[in-house]
Amino acid sequence: MSAPGAPRAPVPDADAAPAERAARAVLHTLRAAGFRAYFAGGCVRDWLRGVHPTDFDVATDASAEAVQELFPRTVPVGAQFGVVLVLAEGHPVEVASFRADAEYRDGRRPVSVRPATPEEDARRRDFTINGMFRDPESGAVLDFVGGQADLAAQVIRAIGDPAARFQEDRLRMLRAVRLAAHLGYAIEPATMAAIRAHAAEITDIAWERIGEEIVRILTEADAPRGFALLDESGLLQHVLPEIAALKGVEQSPDFHPEGDVFIHTLLVLAQLRQPSETLALGALLHDVAKPACAERRGERVTFYGHPEVGAPRAVAVCQRLRRSRPVWERVEYLVRSHLRLVHAPQMRRSTLRRFLAEDGIDELLELARADALASHGDLSAYQFCLDARAGLGDEPIKPPPLVRGRDLLALGYPRGPLYTQILHAVEEKQLEGELATPEDALAWVKAAYPLT
Repeated sequence: MSAPGAPRAPVPDADAAPAERAARAVLHTLRAAGFRAYFAGGCVRDWLRGVHPTDFDVATDASAEAVQELFPRTVPVGAQFGVVLVLAEGHPVEVASFRADAEYRDGRRPVSVRPATPEEDARRRDFTINGMFRDPESGAVLDFVGGQADLAAQVIRAIGDPAARFQEDRLRMLRAVRLAAHLGYAIEPATMAAIRAHAAEITDIAWERIGEEIVRILTEADAPRGFALLDESGLLQHVLPEIAALKGVEQSPDFHPEGDVFIHTLLVLAQLRQPSETLALGALLHDVAKPACAERRGERVTFYGHPEVGAPRAVAVCQRLRRSRPVWERVEYLVRSHLRLVHAPQMRRSTLRRFLAEDGIDELLELARADALASHGDLSAYQFCLDARAGLGDEPIKPPPLVRGRDLLALGYPRGPLYTQILHAVEEKQLEGELATPEDALAWVKAAYPLT
């Protein structure tokens, strides 16, 4: 329980966000029916940190069956474990019954659960800062696990025996890293020691779960710190051995004064601004083939061909992490193309315009910016592409074609490979500014490809 004089979480006012109002409505209904019910977990942690939560969980002594009877719209996402999703005011609210868990046999779920007290429920949760409850009416905090003290100390501490918590659910090892990186907290020594001792067991769980945590570290947390902690904890070599292999790979100081490829990769991640999943993974993996392509030539270290070699390797990593096909296709493009911007100033106008029209070019430009700032700092190629796009004004980067296949057919050209050749040639001249109207284009076709 809260100690005398301990700070209480603020009671939100009537201007609370819709998701919070929905959770409050659920709590009111449960309490009106005679059940105990509290805010639980991360939302309590965030309130105590002075941060407005975006996700709200409810813990109660009502059974899953009772919850389903009380609310007209529910989804039994884990009813056997006492977890029901209540759809309230258009928002999903997770409602979990206070429970104590039996043994875990699969590193993810208990074989059975039983009803329990709030204190027992708190002690089976993952980390102290996530193990608190809050009274929705008074704002009083129920803290049975020392979560408030650890919030004040800014540490991530497993509840009880860390090894036991990680044996119950091995994903908690990755969650500890994500929380530490997201909040800027330290991982308490005994908790970190347990992660190191059990790091090799992380791959016992489904790769979908690992992939989700990696993406959240990349997009929701301080990604460089997250990956430094993954490395320090021993998890990195098991979940992403390709990234661990970047450590110690020397780079030429004239282009890369920052250090080895691993350091460079972390610096690239640090330059990203609210990245999408695809941009973050592209940045993480853009130099994944440098260890394989490294070659010393006198005083220089070269990595010729690493974008082309790295693209399929990046795809393999994304597939292992169970990312979707659109994700790994975009990541493949980013890794394969991440050095193409340096050639933009020498491109023909038509080639440049086609390049700037590629699907994914915005993320490629952002990756190139981050890559340059994390190494030599030369943004000239990046700026050239921005200026080229701006110079087009309202003109479409890839305008509608002046000539189509049906036009060639109308002129009497027989169907076949020649169509592709002619249409490509017309597009090139259109992008170069040499042809501007369909009439000009058809006249040029007749002259350049006379019918016999």
